[in-house]
Amino acid sequence: MYKKFLFSLLLLHKLFHTIFRDKMAKIPHILIIYTGGTIGMIKDYQTNVLHAFDFDHIYKSIPELNHLNCSIESISFEKPIDSSNMNPEYWEEIARIIQQHYSRVDGFVVLHGSDTMAYTASAISFMFENLSKPVIFTGSQLPIGHLRTDAKENMITAIEIAAAQMKNGRPKVAEVCIYFEYKLYRANRTTKTSAEQFEAFTSPNYPELAESGVHLKFNKPALQSIGNGKELIYRRINTHHIVLLKIFPGISKEVIQHLFNLPGLEGIILEAYGSGNAPTDPWFINLLKKALERKIPIIDITQCIAGSVMLGKYETSAELLKLGLINGYDITTEAAVSKLLYLLSTNEAQHKLKSLFESSLRGEITAV
Repeated sequence: MYKKFLFSLLLLHKLFHTIFRDKMAKIPHILIIYTGGTIGMIKDYQTNVLHAFDFDHIYKSIPELNHLNCSIESISFEKPIDSSNMNPEYWEEIARIIQQHYSRVDGFVVLHGSDTMAYTASAISFMFENLSKPVIFTGSQLPIGHLRTDAKENMITAIEIAAAQMKNGRPKVAEVCIYFEYKLYRANRTTKTSAEQFEAFTSPNYPELAESGVHLKFNKPALQSIGNGKELIYRRINTHHIVLLKIFPGISKEVIQHLFNLPGLEGIILEAYGSGNAPTDPWFINLLKKALERKIPIIDITQCIAGSVMLGKYETSAELLKLGLINGYDITTEAAVSKLLYLLSTNEAQHKLKSLFESSLRGEITAV
């Protein structure tokens, strides 16, 4: 009888210990960073005027957030901007906020206009090395107060993803991502493909990292490995004079010559045809040679949504390979722009820019 009593006490002790431990377990703390954009606008149905959403009362406005197993706080840009006005100075502001709060929060959700989201999210991915916490960008096609808005689902699921942890307490996602309309993508693999559909983004050359349905399913093999325990390294991206040139049939020598002769030009991204092909006219090849002689790096990327550059596969790219153009492989235009700006902003990287650009730094390319 006495043994049974002791056994019962032991069971009760273990039960209360488990309950107490779970109650005291630290729930993830998520920081929302609002930069501007459609997602943060509320429509006044009496005046039809859009005004900024008050994130200080986010739980009251979006009561569904109370059901998430996390705590939330928010920071807004002093003057929220339309994403069409986004530039490296604002990238710097976002990165500073992340760095400042990195040690005390478990994840970040960045609310951003959709038009330049892929550029900003790609840039942030390059600005942080040894990232071991989630930075999830999201936005919407309709304002949060609109009857048919996609803003609530995008925001709620982005927060849920940022708060998702494994049994050992480590985050399930430890990279910069974009979540939009039920899909989570690696940020620097993403491009905006629709101005009207809720499915505004796609990742043409890399699988989605997670899909939201009845259950939130993570694609574990596609996720970046969790940080190696090294200290977070933050690198700035400055404004540089670069040119993004999309080749088209009939493009004139005078136009390209003018662009390539711009004072202070530091880099050229060439959006070529197909697998990296471009005109073989002697004047065009000669302009490329002159730019390279001035130590201006030229990156060859494809203007196709999907696929990869394969320099030398066809005669129309054999000369480009011989000249020493940098192979962008399957990088998106958005990632190419932000990666070039990042490498130009890092003095030591400029000396080995070709090898670094042709290498995967943050999972942004699949080098052949």
